[in-house]
Order: sequence, then structure tokens, then C-alpha cells
Amino acid sequence: MCCMGGMGCGGSARGLRVLVSGLSQHLADFTLIYQEGSYLGISESLSILASGRCVSGSRRGQMPRLMLSASSHLTELAVGSPGDRYLQEFVPLGTGGGLYHFRDQILAGGPEAFFVLNADVCSDFPLSAMLDAYRHQPHPFLLLGTTANRTQSLNYGCIVENPQTHEVLHYVEKPSTFVSDVINCGIYLFSPEALKPLRDVFQRNQQDGQLEDSSGLWPGAGTIRLEQDVFSALAGQGQIYVHLTDGIWSQIKSAGSALYASRLYLGQYQLTHPERLAKHAPGGPRIRGNVYIHPTAKVAPSAVLGPNVSIGEGVTVGEGVRLRESIVLHGAMLQEHTCVLHTIVGWGSTVGRWARVEGTPNDPNPNDPRAHMDSESLFKDGKLLPAITILGCRVRIPAEVLILNSIVLPHKELSRSFTNQIIL
Repeated sequence: MCCMGGMGCGGSARGLRVLVSGLSQHLADFTLIYQEGSYLGISESLSILASGRCVSGSRRGQMPRLMLSASSHLTELAVGSPGDRYLQEFVPLGTGGGLYHFRDQILAGGPEAFFVLNADVCSDFPLSAMLDAYRHQPHPFLLLGTTANRTQSLNYGCIVENPQTHEVLHYVEKPSTFVSDVINCGIYLFSPEALKPLRDVFQRNQQDGQLEDSSGLWPGAGTIRLEQDVFSALAGQGQIYVHLTDGIWSQIKSAGSALYASRLYLGQYQLTHPERLAKHAPGGPRIRGNVYIHPTAKVAPSAVLGPNVSIGEGVTVGEGVRLRESIVLHGAMLQEHTCVLHTIVGWGSTVGRWARVEGTPNDPNPNDPRAHMDSESLFKDGKLLPAITILGCRVRIPAEVLILNSIVLPHKELSRSFTNQIIL
């Protein structure tokens, strides 16, 4: 019996567009590696399918290169197999349409069950526990759930469960009034039988489309909204169950939430894989708190890093650099004596000497254990709200300037200081 894992993508990463610049979200560095690693806890043989929404013509040529990079990550984790592949939607099919469209590939090999992971969430991914719960009580749909406070629960899919059996009795996606403090994490374990309700939705959409468009070319037939069309309809019929977790979980709807997710993962590494984190050593940089440094990065001994810093492949960190609460993506360069706080530095960007790049954190309420990141608008009353600073790919920041609470789009070369602005 094999258990196959599938990574799903909920879109083209609009909230992360400054960083990923149109690439499929699950192939971004900060979303890929954690989902792949979560499969390591499953002993059965599996294949990993990555499903993504259609990509513009200028980006399609990048897909083979990105999948080659993903395959190398899988090989490093010793979890990959020859069956791992990327399945691309050439029209938007919704959160469930891709599953039905690629049903033959999903069911190839006769899997016992398959996982569906949305790309825009961070979690410790308790897949082994979900698999154990499924085998103890097999049902077509098993959802991972967590709790949220009363106000923020309205921003998620809300689950009303039977506390004894954990059956989902009622499901509402983003309700207008309070329904339940148990929310959908976007991580699922489905049996092959779960594809039958998707077929029913597809056939119903076709019939509805023929009534509206006699040509039979109605484009919405393949679009299936998993949450509204399936979960809401089947709740209370003994087919959907929930597995509750108290582990880390957060949505990644914006670049700012990616920084918060990085903090959660670094904290998780401290508990589960402390060897992955940098340690202070004689002749090396000063480390404070949880810091990850890629083996290929070059960090000067006088640099001070942490807490909550992630440094990617091929990054150069110069003498006297102060780096805190930040992500530095591969190929970036921080020149001597720069100060980078609450910032994401994009691929191949350069920050000049003695420059200061700083943002304002927008973290969940630390006094509420059930609080989550708010995906609020960037603007209020026509003004840009203070938030973390984001440098897109290949941005050039000159020496001795201040960049504060700003978003800099890719390939920009700045010549002066900016505060509270979006640099187009």
C-alpha cells in the first residue's frame, strides 16, 4: 500500500508578487522545502505531485528549471522518487478542479490515500498523525484544523465538529458572523473515494453551463471550489472529519507573513532539527537566537546575526553587518556595516555600505495564543501603512541611505533615501 503526497497551489502568489514575480508560489524557496520535508515522517513509498495555476507565456520556460531545482531539494532530503513531477493547470480550475483534472495521475499506482497541501500555509505538517487518524477511522475527507480567536475566525473556513467523533457537522468558508473557533488549515488527506464528489460537481457545472451557453464552451465547467462546492455540501453526511493540531500554523498571504512564517519555522527547527541552525563559533559571526545560514553563504566574522534570520544560498554578508528579523534570499549582497531589520531582501539584490534598511513588524497579538497573522490591506485612508520592508529581486540600494517601511519592486536602482513608499 502506498500513500502518495500531492502539493497543491492555491494561485500565482499575488500577495508575494514583489518577491516571486509571477512564479508559481509553491516553487518559491521559502514555501517549497518545508512541505517536502514534512513527507520524511512517512515511511511508505510515495510520489509528490506539484500542481500550479497557469503561468504567463514569458514564465513557462522557467518551469523546467524550477522543477529541476525542486528535484534537487527532494534528493537532498532523501524523499524524492522518479515519479515526482509538476502538473500545470493551463486555465484556473479552482482549489478542487486541479485534483479532478489530474485524477488519473493522482490515482496511478493505486494509492491508499493522498495528501493535498495548499502552498500558502506554513505548518509543522503533522502528516504522520493525520495518516494514523485516517487509518483508525477511514473516510473520504480528513481536514487538518486548528483554533483561532473569535474575531479572526471570520477570515478562514470555519468547522463545526462533533467533539466525540470529530465528524465535520457544518462548514462555512469565511462566514460573516461567528460560527466556530475551529478553522481549516488548508492541509488535507483524501481517499480515492474523495474524487467522486468532485466528479459530481464537475458534471453539475457542465449541466449549468449548457443552460447558459449552448455552444458547450462555457469555461467554468472545470472550476471546482473545494471549500464551497464540496466541504459545505457534504458536511454532516459522515464523509468529512477533522484532525485538530496545536502545532505551528499560519497563512502566507503576503511577503510580511512570509517573514513571520520564517520565524515559526526557525523556532520549529530549534525543537526538531537544532543542527540546521547556526551556532556561535570562534572566528565566526556573532549569533543571537535562531539563525539559519546556507552552507554556501559567506558571512564576515564581525557580523551580528539574529534573532530570526534566514540567509540563503550564495549570499554575501560583509564586515560589521547587523541583521535581525530578516530573510536574505540567494545571491544577495549586504556590504560593510549595513543594518537590515524586519526586511526581506530579494534574490540578487545589493545593499550598499552603511545603508539602513528597516521595516515595521505586524505580528499577531503575543498575549493571545490563538491569534494569527492579519492579511490586511497595505493602505488605510489613502496612506501606506507601516509594514516590513521588501526589496524585490536585483534591487540596488546605494551607500549611506535609509529605506524605511517601503516596498521596492524588482530591478530598481535607487539613488536616495525613501520612507513609507512603494517604489515602482
